[in-house]
Amino acid sequence: MNTLVLNAGSSTLKFRLLALRGANDDEPRTLVSGLVDKWGTPGAGYTVTVAGEKSARQSVAAESPADAAGHAIRVCQPHGIDAIGHRVVHGGPKFVNPVRITPEVVGAIRDVSSLAPLHNANAVQGIEAGLKLLPQVPAGAVFDTAFHATMPDVAARYAIPAEQSERHALRRYGFHGISHRYVSQKLLRCLGADVHGTRLVTCHLGNGASVCAVRDGRSVDTSMGLTPMEGLVMGTRSGDVDPGLVLHLITALGMSAAGVGDLLNHRSGLLGLSGVSGDLRDVRKAASSGDGRAEAALEAFAYRVRKYVGAYAACMGGLDAIAFSGGIGEHDPDMRLRICRGLEFLGVELDATRNAGAAGAPARRISADAAAVRVWMVPTDEEGQIARELYDVLRPPPTGVTA
Repeated sequence: MNTLVLNAGSSTLKFRLLALRGANDDEPRTLVSGLVDKWGTPGAGYTVTVAGEKSARQSVAAESPADAAGHAIRVCQPHGIDAIGHRVVHGGPKFVNPVRITPEVVGAIRDVSSLAPLHNANAVQGIEAGLKLLPQVPAGAVFDTAFHATMPDVAARYAIPAEQSERHALRRYGFHGISHRYVSQKLLRCLGADVHGTRLVTCHLGNGASVCAVRDGRSVDTSMGLTPMEGLVMGTRSGDVDPGLVLHLITALGMSAAGVGDLLNHRSGLLGLSGVSGDLRDVRKAASSGDGRAEAALEAFAYRVRKYVGAYAACMGGLDAIAFSGGIGEHDPDMRLRICRGLEFLGVELDATRNAGAAGAPARRISADAAAVRVWMVPTDEEGQIARELYDVLRPPPTGVTA
C-alpha cells in the first residue's frame, strides 16, 4: 500500500510516499520524499527526492499550507497514492489512537487548535487539500499527543481545582509522541531488551524539543504540557517559566495576552537568550567567536535537558538507556556531550569517538562499553511511524468483504 504522509509544521511541510508491506514493515520503501518551505512568502520553494535522486531547490507558488499539501500530492500522484496520512500535533482528550478522517474528526481537530496554534490549523488545511484533490483516497490522522495518553494522573494533572481541569480538559498532554514512540521502540530493538522492566529516556531535540520518560514501553511523563510551550528551552519557545511571570507581564508591564503569547512562542528560547538566532547552529557559530550570550544559551539548553533526564531517572527509580533524536539530537555531538556531562552519577559516560562519528549514521551506541546507562543516537522516522500506524486503519478490506 502506497501511503503519502503529510507532516505539516509551522512553516514547512515534509512529505514522503512510502510503499508498505504491512503494519510491521520496519523498512518501508520511500518512493518520493520532499519538503515545501516558507509558504506565504516570495521565497516559497521545494525540494523533491525520487529514487534517491534529490532535485535542486525550486521556487513554488505556495501561499498557504493547503497550497503546499496540494503541491506534494501532485508530485506524488504519478507514483500511485493508495492512502494519505497526516500528522496532527494536538488531539486533545478525544484522540488517543489513529483515526480515519471524517468531517467530525476535522471539526474536533479544529476545536483544539487554540492549544497548538502553530500546527493544528496547518494540518487541517493539509487534510482539506487532500480531501479536495483525492476525494476517493482514504485519509487518516495520527496524533502527537496519543503516545502520552498513558501518563498516570500524578504526572498529567496540574495542581489546579479538579472541577476546572475536568470541565475544560486542562491537563498535560505532551507532544512529539510519534517520534518518542518510534525512537523508544527502535531503542528497545537495538538493546535487544524485552519491554517489561525497562526505563528509558528519549530526547527529541530540534527547534521544538521535548524529553519523555518511557517505562515498560509506555510514556509515563514528558516535558511538554497542555501546549508545546512547556518544558525545555527551544528555538524560539521559552519552555518552563513561572506562571507569575506571565501575570507580571500582563498586570505590571501592560502586555496583552496575545503579546505574551508572541513573546513566549516566537521571541524566547535560544533566540531570546542569545540575541542571535533560534537556530542552534547560528548560536554555536556566535559562541565560537566569543559571544558570551550565545555560549550561555547553549549551556541553558543543555542544562534544561540534563535536569529533565535526572528527574525522570528519579521518577522511574533508575535508568537503563537514553536516546537522542531530532535535528540537534542526531547531528550535534557537542550538545549531546554537554547534556551528558554531569550525569556520571547515574552511570552515563559517552565514548568520545563514537559520539563524534554518529552524525548521519543509522542508530548507533555512543556510550562507553563499561557505562551502566547505555546512550544511543537514534534517527527518528515520524513519517514511517505514521504510515505503519495507519496501515490497518486505511487499507482496503479483503476482496469479497464489505467495509
